[in-house]
Amino acid sequence: MTRPTVDLPAFPFDWNGTRLPAEIEELRAEPVRKVRTIAGAEAWLVSSYELCRQVLDDPRFSLKDTSAPGVPRQYALTIPPHVVNNMGNITGAGLRKAVMKAINPKAPGLEEWLRARAGALVDAMAAEGAPGELRGSFADPYSAGLHCRILGIPEEDAPRLLRSLDVAFMNAPREIEAARLNWDRDIAYMVERLDDPATTGLMAELAALRDDPDYAHVTDEMLATVGVTLFGAGVISTAGFLTMALVSVLTRQDVREALTGGGGVAGAMDELLRVNLSIGDGLPRLALEDVWLGDVLVRAGELVLVLVEAANHDPDRFPDPLAFRPDRENASDHLSFGGGGHYCPATALGKRHAEIALETLLERLPALRLAVPVEQLVWRTNFMKRLPERLPAAW
Repeated sequence: MTRPTVDLPAFPFDWNGTRLPAEIEELRAEPVRKVRTIAGAEAWLVSSYELCRQVLDDPRFSLKDTSAPGVPRQYALTIPPHVVNNMGNITGAGLRKAVMKAINPKAPGLEEWLRARAGALVDAMAAEGAPGELRGSFADPYSAGLHCRILGIPEEDAPRLLRSLDVAFMNAPREIEAARLNWDRDIAYMVERLDDPATTGLMAELAALRDDPDYAHVTDEMLATVGVTLFGAGVISTAGFLTMALVSVLTRQDVREALTGGGGVAGAMDELLRVNLSIGDGLPRLALEDVWLGDVLVRAGELVLVLVEAANHDPDRFPDPLAFRPDRENASDHLSFGGGGHYCPATALGKRHAEIALETLLERLPALRLAVPVEQLVWRTNFMKRLPERLPAAW
């Protein structure tokens, strides 16, 4: 006899990344509730700031185990299971120090490069004339170029790596063959860079470790995985935040006034991160044992999704959450970089990258405006659904 299917709300609630889903307000009265994921699994959606922070900080909620066989999934894996806990793997292999050094925003010459690259991209758009495409002509190449520089690989190779990302970060109910093909191709590319004497940056440092007996356990594939994942996750997150920050600048007068006012971009960065809608889906964790979340007992083996955007707009933590207030005392409490053991290690770099990009745009194109109604932007149904296919701007 077939068991009845429980009628649960489908998550994500809304594919439109220009607004908070209407359901978020309803969740205030039920901050832990069951939903059905893209993959058809049941999951606990956590939406209050307090409980989201609890999940992220509590080691009984595991990111690594969300890739285990047979567990409920948010969506199908598009990367090898062992890569889900990538920073844990990097730390376990003894590579964390090299990676952290590479993503230091105070690295010699990096800020000068960021300003020059942002300026060149803006000038190129202006020379072509309005409307310009702020995503394809600015956010993507700027972020990809940064990560090529960090890795020490040719910037002209960025497009071949970028073309993998739509599939690598796609939210799909079933596995996608192209994801594995892209992964194998990109790993092969990074292995070639390990052997290329022209390689500099992080990949050159990793290549040098192959001669160190202390790293005899580290294979070329493991070193290449660092390069592939750093490029993919880094570009997706930085370009995603930057693109949606531009949406805010172009559609919200309060944001634009704050960024061009006395405090400037730097003074508004944490508040800009708080209101940003580039994450879209809940951050997945698997309960390793029975844990109480508020009044709800989450059982071992159940999937939990941390709804960052709801936490960042929780009025109990951020009074008047829809208002953009750079002087908000606790703006830096936002969860846009995650939390706990999986707090994003590239926080400082991501902030500086976006700050310089926004400063450059606002300085060189002060009359920047959106050339189409924001409602007409097309949204992708994957991790990047919160990014417009195109972000046409006029000046």
